[in-house]
Amino acid sequence: MQIKESPEIFDAIIVGSGAGGGMATKILSEAGLNIAVIEAGPFFDPANPESRTQLKWSYESPRRGASTTRDFGDFDAAYGGWDIEGEPYTKKNGTKFDWFRSRMLGGRTNHWGRISLRFGPLDFKRKSLDGLGDDWPISYDDVKPYYDKVDKLIGVFGSNENLPNDPDGFFLPAPKPRLHEMYYIKGARKANVPVYPSRLSILTKAINNERGVCFYCSQCNRSCSAYADFSSGSCLIFPAQKSGGQIKLFTDSMVREVVIDDSGRATGVIFINKLDRKEYKLNAKVIVLAASACSTARILLNSKSKIHKDGLGNSSGLVGKYLHDSTGSNRSAFVPDLMDRETYNEDGVGGMHVYTPWWGNNKKLDFPRGYHIEISGGLRMPAYGFGFNIDALNKFIGANVGGYGNDLRNDVKKFYGAIVGISGRGESIPMESNYCEIDPNVVDEWGIPVLRFHYEWSKHEKLQAKHMHDTFEEIIDGMGGHALGDKPTEEEDFGLLAPGRIIHEVGTTRMGDDPKKSVTNKYQQLHDVDNVFIVDAGPFVSQADKNPTWTILALSWRTCDYIVSELKKQNI
Repeated sequence: MQIKESPEIFDAIIVGSGAGGGMATKILSEAGLNIAVIEAGPFFDPANPESRTQLKWSYESPRRGASTTRDFGDFDAAYGGWDIEGEPYTKKNGTKFDWFRSRMLGGRTNHWGRISLRFGPLDFKRKSLDGLGDDWPISYDDVKPYYDKVDKLIGVFGSNENLPNDPDGFFLPAPKPRLHEMYYIKGARKANVPVYPSRLSILTKAINNERGVCFYCSQCNRSCSAYADFSSGSCLIFPAQKSGGQIKLFTDSMVREVVIDDSGRATGVIFINKLDRKEYKLNAKVIVLAASACSTARILLNSKSKIHKDGLGNSSGLVGKYLHDSTGSNRSAFVPDLMDRETYNEDGVGGMHVYTPWWGNNKKLDFPRGYHIEISGGLRMPAYGFGFNIDALNKFIGANVGGYGNDLRNDVKKFYGAIVGISGRGESIPMESNYCEIDPNVVDEWGIPVLRFHYEWSKHEKLQAKHMHDTFEEIIDGMGGHALGDKPTEEEDFGLLAPGRIIHEVGTTRMGDDPKKSVTNKYQQLHDVDNVFIVDAGPFVSQADKNPTWTILALSWRTCDYIVSELKKQNI
């Protein structure tokens, strides 16, 4: 096919517009660089009435908000999911890895939970503590100034608690606990489990004139039309455009590969425009990959040349290796004291108001690392399938809950708000044996070879999940509640969700000082090609028991400062 090449040479091409790509767009454009941003999905602005899903009732959908169209419900802001028509991926050796993709400007930042936790000092040096995996080539002190900048730029609510591995920050006022969260606090304290105000990137107080303040509709997963929560488009890319940045957006554009010249340096990228299905080439001095850990690995592995025969940046053979996701397991509880509640608006933010950071002493436990606990429940907007597990309640109560007509309506009202959800989200051990690679026999509808996954949980993650459920039941008992469903068994991996289901995949282009044991250096610059950088979660050496977004943002900012400095020195 004939490739249409643009005559314009950009200072930088950024592939992907999520957390890392959005931050790179802002920092590099404000430094005066001429930027091209390539996004695989369409343009999206949550304030646009044509695309807005916020403040719509579930009954406005013929499916009552069910997840048959989008994985998180009809009105969720994610254009995509674990399965996208025409864009398959494959698995080998019984792997259960599920890969979530969000094809839209802003990517997954439009629908995420906004849990915005810094990695702590111990998280960067885990091998030194337990002998597993590897230490990062950087420390918390290297990233702290950028965490501080991200806090102030984007806004995050919370409270300073002086916890050793959950660093304090610059926090906006945290919302008060709702009733179900007060019951959780009661149960957790009886179980000697700490509880603190959550840390979410949602504005509870104005920080500038361009963004609104949260009005507690509890629909952050729909992306906020007032820009009160963090999404990459509304908080990074749009402000960068308004401030006069030289930014050209290429949406609905699927990147196939990075183009390499005869000397082995990157000169641009080739992408397929999804609308006219033609191939295009853009040229630039610097390439910044921010497509997500797995998508970036796919682009690199598909970027083969005479010099980079195994894929770009893959002289170590580690592109795609050490893939890992957060651990996750859930339990729900029926709390009799919350039955027959008065119905009132307690929506709050679109996430938890309190949470439990890791509190355990691994020297006394049979597994390494740890997890934090998330809480859900309350008088959330009813949707298809909401409410309660009828079979589990019948087993506990010994009565016929539910049914049809008035009986069903009366029981829904009786149990509405009486179910509390508890979830553990933890750290897994990075292993070279967990990876993604190019499937030699399968391409997507754009003709691009797809990824094939291999992933298995180790005994460490399974024992961590067992500890989660032991803790859940102790907390539920302290709440005066009753755990619904049977406790997961060892044969069920203690309820451990399939890898990929928490959507925190990291590690496929890990950073390090040794080019033989890593893909990028400590500035997320390819060891093999000095004008290619990666600013998604691929360079993470380990995940920590925290959500990765705040660290993606901080490291992207740090990398972009380095890019600007190196360009000024004419080193790249």
